[in-house]
Amino acid sequence: MSLLHQDSTELDDAAKGEDLTKGSSHLIAAAIFATVVVSMAIAGYFIAGIKPIVATGEIEQVWVHPQHSETSGYDANGASMAKESYDQVYVFAKVKLHNQSDKPLFLHQVMTNATLPDGIHTSYAATASDYDRIYIAYPAMPVPRQTPLPPQSTIAPGQTVEGIVVSAFRLSKQEWDAQKDLSFTFGLQYQPSLVLAPHSPVIEQ
Repeated sequence: MSLLHQDSTELDDAAKGEDLTKGSSHLIAAAIFATVVVSMAIAGYFIAGIKPIVATGEIEQVWVHPQHSETSGYDANGASMAKESYDQVYVFAKVKLHNQSDKPLFLHQVMTNATLPDGIHTSYAATASDYDRIYIAYPAMPVPRQTPLPPQSTIAPGQTVEGIVVSAFRLSKQEWDAQKDLSFTFGLQYQPSLVLAPHSPVIEQ
């Protein structure tokens, strides 16, 4: 057989192999492209689903005051009744909140959360008028009286508000001393709640 003569069968098989190689390359490229597209779509979905943080804040200082109280022994009509005594722990927090969004934020509740051995105890912050009544009821309250932050407030875009919030727990000092953690939850209407923890030591008065 002449060296110039080639087997047509071998040529056909070689051509088929080349075509198969080209086809495999196209499939690999298509698979990589599809993977990239799907990955971008998934990333876009999660990024779109993550809302930007609209508010920041800081717990500047916390004061705790255990208060033992006893009823007067008389009802509203002046009739005598058995005296009752109870213990409370007042938690005062000086807070700062900042609205970093371009829309007003509506603060609708503030909660103080104390983690005790039996679980988390939560107390709602007093209103501004109730804050004033605390100092009327307990004129010797050792915590400095400051401007209260109403639990229901509107924070304008770019505005920073500051004030005191106070909560009370029906606990003795011994029970309170067993607490393991303290945090404050600021409920914002139509937005995720903002949870802040104090970074400075709690002052016991």
